Amino acid sequence: MLEKRGLLEKLTTEARNPASERIDCLSALEIARLMNAEDAKVAEAVGHEAAVIARAIEAVAERLRQGGRLIYFGAGTSGRLGVLDAAECPPTFNTRPEQVLGLIAGGPSAMFRAVEGAEDHGEFAAADLGAIVLSSKDVVVGIATSGRTPYVIGGLEYARRQGACTIALTCNREAALSCHADLTITPMVGPEVVSGSTRLKAGTATKMVLNMISTGAMVLLGKTYGNLMVDLCATNSKLIDRSRRIVAALTGLSESEAEPLLARCDGEMKTAVVAHLCSVPPDQARQMLATAGGRLRQTITRGTGR
Repeated sequence: MLEKRGLLEKLTTEARNPASERIDCLSALEIARLMNAEDAKVAEAVGHEAAVIARAIEAVAERLRQGGRLIYFGAGTSGRLGVLDAAECPPTFNTRPEQVLGLIAGGPSAMFRAVEGAEDHGEFAAADLGAIVLSSKDVVVGIATSGRTPYVIGGLEYARRQGACTIALTCNREAALSCHADLTITPMVGPEVVSGSTRLKAGTATKMVLNMISTGAMVLLGKTYGNLMVDLCATNSKLIDRSRRIVAALTGLSESEAEPLLARCDGEMKTAVVAHLCSVPPDQARQMLATAGGRLRQTITRGTGR
């Protein structure tokens, strides 16, 4: 126990932040300004990791292109952020529910209430990954701010044995995780405003990196046209309205004209755009998109010659 405590005290994320040593003496406005000043450091820390994040994006896109999956796993805040990013992919990019997954130590109930001790068992992660039949096609992202969480280390070790691509995400240099991963992303955000409360800057950095990995991979897979979500799943009134607006913008039609076009194409935005611009029926539009690997820009260029 003393050995573990000593190791923990050496972590940057566990250190005391000089800027907040008297935070309990500050007013609400001063606390807000202090936290904002500390949060301003997060984007720069993530930016320093851009090159390795790019490699992660390419690895994820390649595995997804070959039928593999993106799987996040972690404990506590780290696990919750992975589950959150995974849950947002189907409505945003129309991914299959099983294509991007999030696992958290302690199981689904740990999303809402801490499951004490779950993070201390590496074998739990191996069991969780085994339950989803992890394979060599998949890429796993083990998330642990400290870089030493047994659950995440155990999961990375298991994933490597299965031949999966392994990525570690931590906020501490020379983390134990890095010895068990093909790539390690390490945004160094420094000590937290409240010592050791890694749901703060470290959590923000984690969310930013996961945003970059999933969004970047989806862009490479043709899920956007420019910065427009052309593969979203319109499951509510807001997204239905967005679909109409995007199709109208890309085809030159009015929104009222875009609505029946989308209906004829079963709500598939890319199919609707190709069908209109290339003057083809929906089935042919789908075939053209498939030939171009789902990339709308390439399909339009080939279909219209411009």
